[in-house]
Amino acid sequence: MESSLSSSSSSSSGRFKLCDQLELQEFQDKYIIRSLDPPNPGFSICRRHGNIESFHAETISGSPSKISKIYGVAGTIRLIAGTYILVITSRKEVGFFLGFPVFKIMSMKFLSCNEALITFASQEKRDEAYLMNLLRIVESTPGLYYSYETDITLNLQRRYKLAEGWTAKPLWKQADPRFVWNRNLLEELIECKLDQFILPLLQGSFGAAKLKLKEKSATITLVSRRCTRRLGTRMWRRGANLDGDAANFIETEQLLELEGLKSSLLQVRGSIPLLWEQIVDLSYKPRLRIINHEQTSKVVERHFHDLLQRYGNTVAVDLTDNHGDEGQLSAAYAAETEKFSNVRYVSFDFHHICGSSNFENLKILYDQISEEFRDQGYFMIDEEGNILKEQIGIVRSNCIDCLDRTNVCQSYLAQKSLTEQLQRIGVLSSGECISTFTEENIKFRTLWAEQGDEISLEYAGTHALKGDLVSVICRYGKQTFGGIIKDGISAVSRYYLNNFQDGIRQDALDLVSGHYSVNRNGPSPFQLNGFESLSYLPVASALVIGGLTLSSITIQQAGRNAQQYLSTVIWAGVTAGALAIVKTNGRQFCSRPRLCGLL
Repeated sequence: MESSLSSSSSSSSGRFKLCDQLELQEFQDKYIIRSLDPPNPGFSICRRHGNIESFHAETISGSPSKISKIYGVAGTIRLIAGTYILVITSRKEVGFFLGFPVFKIMSMKFLSCNEALITFASQEKRDEAYLMNLLRIVESTPGLYYSYETDITLNLQRRYKLAEGWTAKPLWKQADPRFVWNRNLLEELIECKLDQFILPLLQGSFGAAKLKLKEKSATITLVSRRCTRRLGTRMWRRGANLDGDAANFIETEQLLELEGLKSSLLQVRGSIPLLWEQIVDLSYKPRLRIINHEQTSKVVERHFHDLLQRYGNTVAVDLTDNHGDEGQLSAAYAAETEKFSNVRYVSFDFHHICGSSNFENLKILYDQISEEFRDQGYFMIDEEGNILKEQIGIVRSNCIDCLDRTNVCQSYLAQKSLTEQLQRIGVLSSGECISTFTEENIKFRTLWAEQGDEISLEYAGTHALKGDLVSVICRYGKQTFGGIIKDGISAVSRYYLNNFQDGIRQDALDLVSGHYSVNRNGPSPFQLNGFESLSYLPVASALVIGGLTLSSITIQQAGRNAQQYLSTVIWAGVTAGALAIVKTNGRQFCSRPRLCGLL
């Protein structure tokens, strides 16, 4: 592989900038991706072997069969047959991060760069077909954001703690690797030193709103950064791994910009950092199981050590139920956190105290943690970049999924902090709060509700439940009927996706994140894992539905003669037997991951 492309793409201010006007040229033997801005740097990738080479415009010979505009290269991946390159085919500008444009990916496409498949054995072809299906799932990954001019994976406080001149480095070197969704896909481009084309992607959410407060204009930006260390779907990535990385771990930053001042509040969420699972089995709410492991205490210690190093003292707010399976998990979590002097565990049974609509009862929780929350503070700088205040701690919130209840809680704390920041700046008096301004408060709440929806889509596959509690509770004071209907639809959708779709979606995530590496010389992972068990589902469904149908028909005629009565009994027995088999073997009928284990 060649590696001669210069990485010097800094502006006159010394800030690194990526190539943003790109052209894809398709030749019979190669793809060429080049910048439309002089001096037109670019690279080619062989369509037979996947080899990457940098080039200069004057060396191109021949005419491409097709030319199209693309907006970035997300990386490459090697499967059994060879290399595939992922390009961004459409985007949407969604706002600005500290003055720089931010884009959301609307569509992506994998381009095949190999011809080896024709020589493969039948099992290899089947494996490659399954892996290519995973790539199609990856193409539709939701919630991916990027900027050509600045790194959006770093929060404001951390940016100001870095050494002078760091913005002149390539974006991939600036980025926090925890939040680079395509870090695994970028390895080959990094090896080839194609810095001007190496585009770090953030998965999470990005939104901004303009507020008018007493004739003063302010901008609120909400950025959620999803960690890739334990990336996965709702039911197949629970708890923590042995390194202490929690599932659905997300750093959320609320930025306020007003008259040159900038302030930032950080909160984090993440699955309860114990070893536990909740395997789907066709039941609506599968049982939780705590995994007894000699490393459990070390797992929790590693998790909180990482938080303490990055964010400072931690308040762990646990929103799970205090009874049933959730109660057992909560009790185990509480027992482990007692071992740390700089972690305060706070249990708040959200369902019991707040019910379905008593949002104002979150004040009970706030009263419990308000002193620490205010002491942790927020980060603030003036128009010259002087640091006025630093955030010295973090609130870590969780429920079971770290979605619905967690989002309601985080939005409440964010509103409290925003009010305090505006009071310090002098926009609000000591007796005023953001909720005083009804329309601006609705914008604020809507921002948080949309963020919750996007995070939920990435983890659970549906919009968030209790979303209207976040967005319109300030106006109505209770959950709306429309919100109840929406929650019902989302709950049913979650059930279907968790049981019948998330196994393959988990495989796609494990593949793209590098948790599973394709080994052409190794055994087929699909033969080993017996994935054909899913094919039993249509048979079982047909038996149950057919049995119910025939039972209902024959029962209407059962009184006419003994033969009809006997038919009714037989079909009812078949139906009951099929239902019993499905219930007993529920896990076998669910979509399961085939590439990686749970931990």
